[in-house]
Amino acid sequence: MPRQEVIRKARQDKRAGKSASTQAGEFVKDEIDRIRKGKHGARSTKQAIAIGLSEARRAGVDLPPPRKGRTKKSTRRSAKYAYEVGQGKRTPKRRPKVSRAVENVLKKEPRSTASRGALSKQAKRAASRRTAASRSAAARKASHTKGSKVRSAAAKKAARTRARRRS
Repeated sequence: MPRQEVIRKARQDKRAGKSASTQAGEFVKDEIDRIRKGKHGARSTKQAIAIGLSEARRAGVDLPPPRKGRTKKSTRRSAKYAYEVGQGKRTPKRRPKVSRAVENVLKKEPRSTASRGALSKQAKRAASRRTAASRSAAARKASHTKGSKVRSAAAKKAARTRARRRS
């Protein structure tokens, strides 16, 4: 169950006009933090992200399930159920036995999947699958929805990074 603070941040993102994936990012970030704190682990970085996205869908973020051909059928079905719960079209079935079993399995999984290196590798792999135009459009939208303070901070960081690369 996501914390109220995470839900509040996601709603704040929605009001700011940010995309559904940005809103869901709050839940993914929370999941990564949970793993880093040692509450449980994950088999892979992808799994950690998937758990976060599922929580986001259940909390009402308008993030439809992946299209056919993108993921396997069971993943799509699971995402569809989570989405319907979040949209109020389905009441979640409480399954304490399953919940407990999943929790126990996750507790045995490694914590290294939420390390900086693992997340960096996953981000690079995900970005490489997208076209340059798609990445550029996302960056353009991000700059529009940032406030002036945040935009200024991002520009300063980019300048620092460029300076570091040159040397």
